[in-house]
Amino acid sequence: MFGLMQDWPLLCHRVIDHAAANHGTRQVISRSVEGPIHTTDYAAVRANALRVAKRLDRDGVKLGDRVATLAWNTWRHLEAWYGIMGVGALYHTVNPRLFPDQIVWILNHAEDRVIMTDLSFVPLLEKLADKLPKVERYIILTDKAHMPATALRNAVAYDEWIGEVDDDFAWKQFDENTAAGMCYTSGTTGDPKGVVYSHRSNVLHSMIAATPDAMNTSSRDVVLPVVPMFHANGWGLALTCPMVGASMIMPGPKLDGASIYELLNDYRVTCSAAVPTVWMMLLQHMEANAGKLPYLNRVVIGGSSCPRAITQKFQDVYGVDVIHAWGMTEMSPLGTLCTIKPDHAELTGDAKLDLLMKQGHTPFGVEMKITDDDNKTLPWDGTTFGRLKVRGPAVTKTYFKVPDQILDDEGYFDTGDVSTIDRTGYMQITDRSKDVIKSGGEWISSIELENLAVGHPKVMEAAVIGITHPKWGERPLLIIVPKKDQTPTKDELLGFMQGKIASWWMPDDMVLVEEIPHTATGKIQKTALRTRFKDYVLPTATAAE
Repeated sequence: MFGLMQDWPLLCHRVIDHAAANHGTRQVISRSVEGPIHTTDYAAVRANALRVAKRLDRDGVKLGDRVATLAWNTWRHLEAWYGIMGVGALYHTVNPRLFPDQIVWILNHAEDRVIMTDLSFVPLLEKLADKLPKVERYIILTDKAHMPATALRNAVAYDEWIGEVDDDFAWKQFDENTAAGMCYTSGTTGDPKGVVYSHRSNVLHSMIAATPDAMNTSSRDVVLPVVPMFHANGWGLALTCPMVGASMIMPGPKLDGASIYELLNDYRVTCSAAVPTVWMMLLQHMEANAGKLPYLNRVVIGGSSCPRAITQKFQDVYGVDVIHAWGMTEMSPLGTLCTIKPDHAELTGDAKLDLLMKQGHTPFGVEMKITDDDNKTLPWDGTTFGRLKVRGPAVTKTYFKVPDQILDDEGYFDTGDVSTIDRTGYMQITDRSKDVIKSGGEWISSIELENLAVGHPKVMEAAVIGITHPKWGERPLLIIVPKKDQTPTKDELLGFMQGKIASWWMPDDMVLVEEIPHTATGKIQKTALRTRFKDYVLPTATAAE
């Protein structure tokens, strides 16, 4: 026997329909690429999204076609997403921070027919255009007055392009499992891999993200999504905010501390989301300028592990709650969020910070397990390390144009992370499986060492890699970028870390560098560091010989 409910497909354009009908006057405020602040609302975003869909339809873009966006977070990018999905095509967010050859490879692999791009990236695309034979048209996300002279194929200003049609258009109708968007992994090993989201998975992911024990988003919020829409599906915020009627403040291309601080206070932002490096820049700006955050009540931090010093400063100095989050492009991307369960409500001080350093617990819709190398399930005891595996309605089952089986026999996806899970379900990443340091048959977490080192007042950034050791196999090397005009010593750093970690975890040596390399998504590029220091000899290595 089946239920007698209506068949109401979970389609992404229903989200902007809901926002326009129920929250139509809620503002979407953007720092434009051209410079000025631009203000619109959900009703107008929907109207322009309908124009985008109608114009794409007129241009012959059809169900399943890919439309690339190379763009910052602005109202035009938001309109474009809904218009692309509403005509049955896929938005394909391209990360402009990738190497040019990677961008070419991704655009050709996706077979994008149209590219929508901000003014910032026109020069880049002009250099790549002759390597992109499948692209039929370039839509520049600007108005006629700012439209540059360009030889890009069939280039047109976005405002003029949608200005040629009205919003009298009916969204296309199709199955909720129809592809809605795609995003490629950053490709730290091998070629980038394409993850394809469905309308159903996107809608479910954003419904999950809005819940109280996740991002806790509502119509009473003003949300600043600093995380770019090209970074892991924009953490779902382009759907979550309209879904609940939260006002959106879009930062455009200016992601420095001063610019973010201005938006946070000028527009009374209550919730924001970004990677740790953004929050480092914000905190440094506020320290230098005696800044305050009277309206902000919570920040979501993900993309890489959040240093303890950031969480502590937000909480103790500025009264802002930190939600430590973890996920992957392959998970749409949210997997866990560190909100406080009743079991831990009485925690204070260091004990509370210890908990907040974990990546958190899963919302409904994400299932986790940890296993050993033989896929044997390991206990949730908070100390046993294992390979972290996940499944759920917004988790990928395969990659675009890759027929290989990537799930285990129970349908779990191996995240490549190593973690523990405690008895109450809190998960903590201890490393990437390829980055964990194996010393004397035991594992050392490079992430925990890095987060500890960043807490030193003279340290700007820290990385830890394993260096070959004749006795122990590998031992940790601490790599430090000092703060301006500071020169921390090895004794200072190791003394600072003493007593906060197991003695055998203590790094065997420390080096100072001017900068640490990062991937296009802001993660520390351990492969580059391992190459750079492959011949490094630890002082303990010579003593052991």
